[in-house]
Amino acid sequence: MAVREIAPDVYSVGVVDWDLRLFDALIGTPEGTSYNAFVVRGTEKTALIDTVDPKFEEDLLKNLMRLRMASLDYIVINHAEQDHSGTLPLLLEMFPAATVIADEKCRDLIEHLLQVPPERIQTVKDGDTLDLGGKTLEFIVSPWVHWPETMLTFEKEDGILFSCDLFGSHLATSELFVKDFTTVFHAAKRYYAEIMMPFRASVKAAMQKVAARDVVVIAPSHGPLYRDPSLILDAYEDWTSDAVKNLVLVPYVSMHGSTAKMVSFFTDALIERGVEVRPYDLTRADPGEVAMTAVDAATIVFAAPTVLFGPHPAAVYAAYLLGALKPKTKFVSVIGSFGWGGRTVQYLTDTLAPLKAEMIGPVYVRGYPTPEDLSALADLADTIVKKHEGIVTEP
Repeated sequence: MAVREIAPDVYSVGVVDWDLRLFDALIGTPEGTSYNAFVVRGTEKTALIDTVDPKFEEDLLKNLMRLRMASLDYIVINHAEQDHSGTLPLLLEMFPAATVIADEKCRDLIEHLLQVPPERIQTVKDGDTLDLGGKTLEFIVSPWVHWPETMLTFEKEDGILFSCDLFGSHLATSELFVKDFTTVFHAAKRYYAEIMMPFRASVKAAMQKVAARDVVVIAPSHGPLYRDPSLILDAYEDWTSDAVKNLVLVPYVSMHGSTAKMVSFFTDALIERGVEVRPYDLTRADPGEVAMTAVDAATIVFAAPTVLFGPHPAAVYAAYLLGALKPKTKFVSVIGSFGWGGRTVQYLTDTLAPLKAEMIGPVYVRGYPTPEDLSALADLADTIVKKHEGIVTEP
C-alpha cells in the first residue's frame, strides 16, 4: 500500500495482504486483511505506531523510505501479537536510537516473543502522554481487548484514535477510509464475533474510555479507517449490548438423514411461528458465519447425531467454538438422533456452559423421528416462542 496522509504529518504506512485466507492458522479471512501502521511526525520527534507482519517487512521499510525518514525516535507497540509487532526487531536494527513504547504487560511479552532488549523499552501507564512537538500521544491501556496487554493510542491534536484491534476488520481494500459502511459491515461484524466477542465486558470498558475523548478518526490495526467514528461505534454498542434478536441459530450435522429430518421440521416450525432461524450444516458451513449469527441469536439449538458414545466431531468443534466466543445467547437446547446410547446431550450442554444460557429440554430420539418425536419438536418451537417474548428485539 502506498503512503497516504491521514492528517497533517500523520501517515498510513501499512500494507494490504490481499491473498490471506487463514489468519493465525485459525480464523478464516475470505476478504484478506491489512496490517496498518502509522507515522506521527511532531516538530521535535517522530513516532511509528505499530509495525506489520514480518512477511511484509520490506514493504514497511519502503514506505518509511518514501517519507525520507533518516531517524525514528519512538516505536509504539499497542499489542505484542506478531502481526502488530513482528517487524520490531528489524526496525530496532535499522533505527538504533529508537525507543520502544509499550505498557508493562506488553513489555514482558515482546521481550519473550521477540527477544527485544529490555533497555530499548520505555514502559507507559494508562493516561501517560508523549509530546512529539505539536503532536501529543496519549496511551490508553485496555487489557483484554483482546490480549491482556492491549493498548490504544490517541493523538490529541487531530483526534486520531489508533485503536489497535478494537473496531478492526479483516478486509483487504484499496480504500484508506470507509466510504460506505455497508461494504465493511460484514467484515467488521465477523471480526467482532471471532476476536472481540469473548471479551465483551472489556470491550465495553474500553468504549467508555473512547467516549470520554474527542475522537475524530478511528484508525484500527486491520481494515479501513473511519472518518465518521459513529458508524463503527454504533455497531459496537449494539453488538456488546445485552439485546438479542428473535433469532434461532441451528448448527447441525447429520449422518444418515435422521437429524436432518428433525432440523428441516424444526426450521419450518419456527418459521411458521414467526421466528427467524438460520441452520448451518457444519460439514460445509463457514465458522465465521456461524459466529456472526451467534452475535444476535436469542437461542442456539444444536442438532447432532451420536457417534459411538458422544456427539459428531463437527458438533464438538462448533460447540467448543461457541463456548469460547461466549455470545450473549439466552437459551440453549439440543436435538438429534442416536442408535444405542451415549452422552451427546450432556457433552454438548457441558461444552456450552460458558454461555451461561438457560437450557431448554432437549429432543433427542432413537433412530428416525416418529410423528411423536416431530410433535415434541413443535412443542420445543412453542417453548422458544414463549421464551423470546419480551426479551428480544426485531431481527
